[in-house]
Amino acid sequence: MRIESNLLVNGKCLVKQNIKDGYDDYSLINEETVIVKGQCLEMAKSKQWSTTGLLVLDTEMLFTSRETDHFTIDGECIVMDFMHNNNVTVEIEDLGNPGYTHINTHNIWYASNFSGNYDMPPFEKVCYMVVIMSKEFYRQLFSTAIDLHPEFSINIEQSKSGYLFPKYLPFSPGIQWILQEIRNCQREGIFKRIFLETKIRELLLLQLEMHASSSIAATADLNPSELEKLHEAKAILDTGFVHPPSLMELSRKISLNEFKLKKGFKSCFGDTVRGYIIKLRMNHARKLLKSKMATVSDVAYECGYKDVSHFSAAFKGFHGFSPKKSMNILDITKVMFYGLFFMEF
Repeated sequence: MRIESNLLVNGKCLVKQNIKDGYDDYSLINEETVIVKGQCLEMAKSKQWSTTGLLVLDTEMLFTSRETDHFTIDGECIVMDFMHNNNVTVEIEDLGNPGYTHINTHNIWYASNFSGNYDMPPFEKVCYMVVIMSKEFYRQLFSTAIDLHPEFSINIEQSKSGYLFPKYLPFSPGIQWILQEIRNCQREGIFKRIFLETKIRELLLLQLEMHASSSIAATADLNPSELEKLHEAKAILDTGFVHPPSLMELSRKISLNEFKLKKGFKSCFGDTVRGYIIKLRMNHARKLLKSKMATVSDVAYECGYKDVSHFSAAFKGFHGFSPKKSMNILDITKVMFYGLFFMEF
């Protein structure tokens, strides 16, 4: 694959990589950072990790006037696309035009000889991460996942360009966390290779779970726009479960009526909105109790409960034992672990 990213106004090349097709267990990760400067260019920086069949790009750009990034890939490729910003106009040959990008959204697409223009507004930081894989690399890494997206797999085999999702979907907290882990990775050599492959698998897992929920949504008479709004609702709850919006407020935030929100959320995610909030709170509470850094009262407050007795009742109803007993169970588990450890000696 030959991959290039050229800034048309500045006449600068940000990415220029020739990646061997295939999959090689023994090839290591090559890492480089490209920084370019030019007219009306505040910043253009691209971290690039490459090996046989794989290129990962983590790019940041800021311009003082409008700029166009002409991005091309010669050869068949599967691309995991993670956009962090709004208002970039996208024009792509063969794949169709997504229009404007939306903040923190993602998709997967297949293309042969990809060519696209990304028109970027001035004074707005543009950030994206893309994982570009050859067909052979993708097959090797995700051979067991083919049955989870049969239509997309058929498109790949028939060399037919297309997206996994009809529209870009919002990041989940899990996706945001993994992207940050990739950015912060300090490993080297074969450990870097193993780490990257593991994180790419994890990203695909999360994307395929969203794909599965979209298939469920189709049977629940939800169109792609409504599905996108439901994922937006889930993302709001994932980060705001301590002080969540009411059902009416959530409905207004995502511009979807309450009936569709309640019915669609249960169909897509297997739980009611209220049930999902309780699950997030109770899982968070268990993590806090494990840390032994807070009292039951502190944990109750950190999970959005003003009354400790209400928190304790909810915790016992969810986990089957009280918060205090949870702390005792953790202490007993530690004693048993250390006891078994020292018995070995």
